[in-house]
Amino acid sequence: MTDQMSAVEAETIQASRLPQLIALAGEGSSEKRRLLLRELTDHFFGGVEHSAAETELYGSVLETLADEMETAVRAELAARFADAPNAPHSLIRRLANDNIDVAEPVLRASTVLTDEDLIGVVSKHGQDHMRAVSGRIEVPEAVSEIIVARGDDDTLGALLRNDGARLSRAASESAVERAKVNPALHAATVERKTLPADLLNEMYFVVEARLRHQILEQNARMDPELLEAALAAGRTRVATDDGALPPDYAESQAYVDELHAAGQLTPQVLIRFLRSKGRTPFLVALSRLSDVDFHTARGIVDRRDLDALSVVCKAADIDRAIYLTYAVSLLGADANPMGKAAAYGRMYGELTKEAALRTLRFWRMRRVAQAA
Repeated sequence: MTDQMSAVEAETIQASRLPQLIALAGEGSSEKRRLLLRELTDHFFGGVEHSAAETELYGSVLETLADEMETAVRAELAARFADAPNAPHSLIRRLANDNIDVAEPVLRASTVLTDEDLIGVVSKHGQDHMRAVSGRIEVPEAVSEIIVARGDDDTLGALLRNDGARLSRAASESAVERAKVNPALHAATVERKTLPADLLNEMYFVVEARLRHQILEQNARMDPELLEAALAAGRTRVATDDGALPPDYAESQAYVDELHAAGQLTPQVLIRFLRSKGRTPFLVALSRLSDVDFHTARGIVDRRDLDALSVVCKAADIDRAIYLTYAVSLLGADANPMGKAAAYGRMYGELTKEAALRTLRFWRMRRVAQAA
């Protein structure tokens, strides 16, 4: 009974102190106002449940006091209220729009901020504020849209690394286009759990071997229904204008068509093309055997992209020895091709046909789009 009475008395004393504290808000001394700000904050967190009107009053007085305090004091106030689910909305909104030393803890953690508050912050403040918002446990789609549009690459990287940030299809496409030309964004993009699969596969041609391996592994694990949905989404944005065809393309295609019709288009024939400097016939034949478009095949060869070549050859059931023959020929004498053959041979052996086929289905979207 004594303990219960003590708690009641404490609540009464604390509640009666509030009007006195508010009355002191007009105090002119900076030091006294600082002490008052801290005492009023302590009073707010004193364990008494506040009504909506009381919370609003706290916010109004604290906001007035904080506006006249130096940054360090406002930063202390922001740190106190950042995790408080019952913090005064007006105060939190004010702190969120302060300089970043004050705003950061609130922008990263406060659940009091509304979507509209966050949209306002990322629409008018700079990169530091946008990066802080990008680190929230959850970032609404409309907020992410603005960050993708306004953020620099460091900010975009922070957003992509946050799986709690929701990105629309359009924002994801924009992010991938930027990531393709900036290696600093490659890992954040490929490792993003919610990146659409077709966009993930667009990253294959520009990322390092470690990330390519992750893409292949994800493709191999993908549910067939999800794969079909991803392919359907990707077909709506495949670009079909990949540059002019070489002058001998029509002649080479006619010759490859004749070989195919006669049942003579084999992986061994492509070795002959390479050795006779028949680059265009090789590309046409490679695209025919693997069922990818000519521009995809040309890109692989132009970049001497042996990882991508392994995917194409594995999917087409081309023997490891023949793949290595292609690889050595494409690398050329100046690239120590024989020294690399063993490593590429191991890579080819580790790649499963299933992973290669699933990856190739994304690359084949170009061929489907061009034929349509």
